[in-house]
Amino acid sequence: MDLEEALIRLYERLPQVETYVNVKLSDALGAIVAKDIIAPGNLPPFRASAMDGYAIIKKDFEDAPESQFSVIGASLAGHPFTGEVNSGECVRIFTGAKVPQGADQVILQEQCLTRHDSTGSQSNQSAVTFKPHQPAETYLRPIGHDVKQGQPLAKKGDQLDGFLLGALAASGIAEVCVFKKPTVGVFSTGDELVDPGTPLAALRDGQIYDSNRFTVINLLRHSPCTLIDLGRLPDDAKAVENAFMAASKRCQILITSGGVSVGDADFITATLKSLGKLDFWRLNLKPGKPLAFGQIHNCYVFGLPGNPVSTIVTLLLLAKPAIWHCAGARAVPRLRLPARLRSPLEHTPGRAEFQRGTLDEQEGLLHVTVTGDQSSNRLSTFKGANCLIEIPKTAGNLPAGATVWVSPFTGLLS
Repeated sequence: MDLEEALIRLYERLPQVETYVNVKLSDALGAIVAKDIIAPGNLPPFRASAMDGYAIIKKDFEDAPESQFSVIGASLAGHPFTGEVNSGECVRIFTGAKVPQGADQVILQEQCLTRHDSTGSQSNQSAVTFKPHQPAETYLRPIGHDVKQGQPLAKKGDQLDGFLLGALAASGIAEVCVFKKPTVGVFSTGDELVDPGTPLAALRDGQIYDSNRFTVINLLRHSPCTLIDLGRLPDDAKAVENAFMAASKRCQILITSGGVSVGDADFITATLKSLGKLDFWRLNLKPGKPLAFGQIHNCYVFGLPGNPVSTIVTLLLLAKPAIWHCAGARAVPRLRLPARLRSPLEHTPGRAEFQRGTLDEQEGLLHVTVTGDQSSNRLSTFKGANCLIEIPKTAGNLPAGATVWVSPFTGLLS
């Protein structure tokens, strides 16, 4: 099954969360908006100055720029001038402060010949003259310049990041309605695995450190889900079955790594078949051909391949988008950019392949370099990499200078 077909099938099979909760803005980072959020008012709610200077009547200055203007007061952010500006008058004003009634131009303080620096009371009057010039703009922010009352601030399916939360706070919103995050459990499997931190001398012959579980959990840290580290499973059919039954009652999604091939000790696929339903388990993809997807009760299971690179690639291209879909997020196509190969790339036609690469820019063009031997056990190929290089299943070896599609990690990891 090709990657695109597998994604379509995943979206068809996986239900989107329907439960939503109201949370404080301070607790909403990373959550998915469950209902459109509408601006309750204009921002700014008054005409505001974009710069420090003097608020005057524009026509007065245009007609007689050399004139003296009486300074009748000051308008500071949070402390507006309450009177009205009449002909021949001006008000000292600061960035963000309310523009007084009657004024329709701010003359920048840099354009003053004689300047009144006091921010004292309105009765403290003095005069100011300005350099003859034509202001580039009015330096006034109109009501609703940033946000207009009634406009959508966030739509159902948006993820609440720092930028969006700041925009909601600026509109005075303190609580938002978000989807309840799905619970995602993560297993690793294999008798050969031991926890990091185990002394090297204590490893038995044939044992290696478990990296996949930690990698998967950390790559999902910024996804809209609640993560549970379910530990490591032995190569034992009964133990896998018992663990799957228990996890299916706690989790909406279960992710395992390893045990999905056709070896005598690969129990994940068989357990899925016996306890629930196996939807598919082989992809036309390199790395990542043996990937199992199925269901146990109301829990959906991703059996990722055990090789570290295969685990990461299938997680980023399939399991992670599926989690976002379940969480209620709107589907966003994977970011793909054209880039030129700096060196030849080897590929055998038959399966689409994703190789690790380093993307850079030179003279306005994107270039990409493969990060060495692309064997699926080599977790080190991600060191220095910042993208995946996509090679179509129909392509053969590609020469240096050939154009390929790349997916930056910036889009895949957010």
